[in-house]
Amino acid sequence: MSESTISKTKTYVRLFSRPEMPYYLVLGSTAALCGIGITMVLSASAVTSLTDNGSAYSIFFKQLLFLFIGTLLGIWSFRQPAKRWISIAPKALLISILILLLPLIPGISREINGNRNWISVAGFTLQPSEFAKFGLILWCAFQLRNIDTFKSKWQANRRLIALLPGFVLIAGPILFEKDLGTALIVAVIFSAILFVAGLPLRFMFLVTTVLAAIGSAFVFSSQYRLHRFSAFLNPFADEYYKLAGWQPAHSLMGMASGGLFGVGLGASRQKWANLAEAHTDFIFAVIGEELGLLGTMMVLFLFAALIYGIFRISLRTTDTFSRYATAGIGCWIFTQAVINIACATSLIPVIGVTLPFISYGGSSMVADLIAVGFVLGVARRNQVTKLVERADV
Repeated sequence: MSESTISKTKTYVRLFSRPEMPYYLVLGSTAALCGIGITMVLSASAVTSLTDNGSAYSIFFKQLLFLFIGTLLGIWSFRQPAKRWISIAPKALLISILILLLPLIPGISREINGNRNWISVAGFTLQPSEFAKFGLILWCAFQLRNIDTFKSKWQANRRLIALLPGFVLIAGPILFEKDLGTALIVAVIFSAILFVAGLPLRFMFLVTTVLAAIGSAFVFSSQYRLHRFSAFLNPFADEYYKLAGWQPAHSLMGMASGGLFGVGLGASRQKWANLAEAHTDFIFAVIGEELGLLGTMMVLFLFAALIYGIFRISLRTTDTFSRYATAGIGCWIFTQAVINIACATSLIPVIGVTLPFISYGGSSMVADLIAVGFVLGVARRNQVTKLVERADV
């Protein structure tokens, strides 16, 4: 290896080892994903928007408004001190339960694709469960902060298990509202937080087994879900193609036709009535068709950078509450991105979740930006603490 190559390698290592690098990774990757998202929503939603609203830009302008609101709330979240979040966290579970009950109120409740977890306010459709994810993370982080004070391992394990009722109180209303996809994400987030907190593997196995059994029961109790589960194995099969296999099949067609460089921005053919959720659940397929393999790899790289930065911030945080909450947010974004992309590529059955920062959806966009603002606030506090420590030395 030449001296110039060694020198460049050392430069890159020093660059990524700088304490402020995770902050800029999270900020930069989030901004890039939002930029790609708003562009692809404009492209993917044009046909649906024109058909439903008479304008090719109506869905785009709504998403732009949600991005603006989410940015403002993200800045607010970023500026909140740790003490403010710690004071909010104990109440987060109750707040999450209350907002999850909103879709049960006549007059504002709305059912979409069989799911009753939506509300309609001032002409906008919102999904309260997106905010409940963040509330559950804050509540769990607060409880785990208290657990860290126990010297007895048995006491700590008992408190970890005591988190289960909180999870049930969140997942229960979501399942009652027939949103299995969101319930799955909440379950994975909860399990990941327990794993990060150090729950013994035998308890992790028990929790995972119970959650898997509950999920399987919901799948087999619904003929529609069972068809979806069967269709992902071969969406082109005659018995599934025109039914549950339609969307995954056309999603694969779109990405396959994109090739290396794509057919061009705005030139997708699958968004013309073939993909009913082209601007939401299957926006990754439109990215693959219009921007090609390079476009999808760019999205994957940005998500990898974002999640890496979040977990780096979590590992460097001395405050246990912030560490657990940041790790929970990282698990949330990672899980939701993986599930959405896996559905688009027919690796798992179609569940119906958004791709963070990219898919159309005001609730998802606003909740995700609030969470990222929290993470950036943790990173800023870490940096300030280190600067103070250096000054003292």
